[in-house]
Amino acid sequence: MIQIKSGDTSIGYKVLGTGLPVVLLHPFPVHHEFWLPAAQALVSGYRLILPDLRGHGDSGVGEGPATMEKHAADLVRILDHAEVGQARFAGVSIGGYVLFEFWRRYRARVAALALFNTKAPSDSPEAGAVRLRAAADVLERGAESFFESMVPKLLGETSRHSRPDLVDGAMRMMRKMSPESVAQVQRGMAARPDSMPDLKTINVPTLLVTGDEDILSGPPEADLMRQNIPSSQMKIIRRAGHYSPWEQPEEAGQLLRQFFDSLLGM
Repeated sequence: MIQIKSGDTSIGYKVLGTGLPVVLLHPFPVHHEFWLPAAQALVSGYRLILPDLRGHGDSGVGEGPATMEKHAADLVRILDHAEVGQARFAGVSIGGYVLFEFWRRYRARVAALALFNTKAPSDSPEAGAVRLRAAADVLERGAESFFESMVPKLLGETSRHSRPDLVDGAMRMMRKMSPESVAQVQRGMAARPDSMPDLKTINVPTLLVTGDEDILSGPPEADLMRQNIPSSQMKIIRRAGHYSPWEQPEEAGQLLRQFFDSLLGM
């Protein structure tokens, strides 16, 4: 992992392959290894940049909530350090939230977007309150029970029942997060702005992907984005939940490869 200073903390990222730059952003509460199986479809022909988002994996959380503004600023510093002007981006869940913020602030650096298992609206008051309660609870009781409670929400029914290795791998990645990091990332997500008004401004090629078993941001949320992002396209990965690239990496990787290859020469 390459480590850089960003604001009040250290951020880690990994680079694989050579070619046009592609940035892959993982979901909460795992880290960059989430993308490694799907990345095999991209590593020949693209230079893959895999950050650990602030508070995840080998990246520190810094002081206070890990807001989308902080995550987007970290991403700019990674691009600058890697000497990348403009890139193609893919993000899952919180990775998508970060990309909405990145688009608002640094859209000239975005060549294309692939938004996986994410949604544009901000948290409802009720959902925000749940996040804040979870943040307080992990600081008091530790994060293990929180991670265990997240598995049924993050992994689809098919994966949970037939692929214990995927459950074990996800839990292993989650356990790299400290209770403090879980709390500050949750607080940052609870405070994220509504991105619905920004969808119609997205004028770069956009791919929307979700899992048919995703109970957090499934096909209805993806279709809402499709209706509002001009010329976007939507794909559904079968037998996959909120972690669709982890659950069905070959299909997710192929979708990304086809999408990015289709942009060559544009």
